[in-house]
Amino acid sequence: MSNNSEDLIKLAKEVRKNSFAPYSKFMVGSAVITKEGKTYAGCNVESASYGLTVCAERVAIWKAISEGERDLAEIVVVADTEQLTPPCGVCRQIIWEFCGDVPVTLANLHGDVETVTMRELLPRAFDTKFLK
Repeated sequence: MSNNSEDLIKLAKEVRKNSFAPYSKFMVGSAVITKEGKTYAGCNVESASYGLTVCAERVAIWKAISEGERDLAEIVVVADTEQLTPPCGVCRQIIWEFCGDVPVTLANLHGDVETVTMRELLPRAFDTKFLK
């Protein structure tokens, strides 16, 4: 595991504490790093209208995008679960669109860590090449 991954895990664990999850109690933190080394973090934010809930991964990515970043190099997802928790389907699509085939590091609060590629999580992904 790279130093970047370790730093991103720490950041994601910290921002996870800010999760607004009064309904599910499922608190998630995420962090992304740009190719230039800038980091952005996000936590999940739930809504009483469940469909409006936003996952931590999307918050982190959108924060980076909103700051003008376009070259994201890695993403980390941290949850307090026994099994490592991968991104949901919606987040997989967003990660693919804005990050491409990047390393995705999954971690929990028990010290378990695994890194997979985005291509492993979303084979045969839909993206802009189909819109031409």
